[in-house]
Amino acid sequence: MAEYTPDRFDEIPASLGRVGAHRAPAPRGRRWIVVAWAALASGVLVVAGLYGLSLISDRVTFPLPGLDTAEPMPTPSESASAPASVEPITDPALAVLPAGFTITVLNGTEVDGLGAAARDLLAAPGWPVGTVTAAAQTDLAETVVYYSDPTLEGVAAGMASLLGAGVIELSDAFPGAPITIALGADFAAVVAP
Repeated sequence: MAEYTPDRFDEIPASLGRVGAHRAPAPRGRRWIVVAWAALASGVLVVAGLYGLSLISDRVTFPLPGLDTAEPMPTPSESASAPASVEPITDPALAVLPAGFTITVLNGTEVDGLGAAARDLLAAPGWPVGTVTAAAQTDLAETVVYYSDPTLEGVAAGMASLLGAGVIELSDAFPGAPITIALGADFAAVVAP
């Protein structure tokens, strides 16, 4: 065999600890990068799971700091009318509704599934129910149907009539929602078996 003169490439420092011709040692802190990615993936999965759970159940909410716009439920004022001053409209075909009209249902009790029961009662005749979620308060005694426009008073009275409980009130406490229904214990008594 031919012999070659040794050069600088023949002297490999022992500190490299190489296992193969082209492997170098792993950079320092590589394990922390793997841990950071795992923590980030876990956080994303937890947030996605909570969001999915909030879509399934109206009792699960998680306010985000700085983004929580939930205001306390307005208390029914003295102007809340038990008997409606207009004829209740229970059929959506008879109502003149604004574009994009939906009904928001807030469960103001500790009873699970009350929002879904109200949604089913309102959707049966064809009313468009949008958001169904838990209210900021869970101790409401009386169901209140809030309407944001005086022309929707008959529709609000119809909602109270369909639910079999509650009073109606003109309120601007829920911007962007023409009709907001805050379910109370009186509605829980209506749907209880």
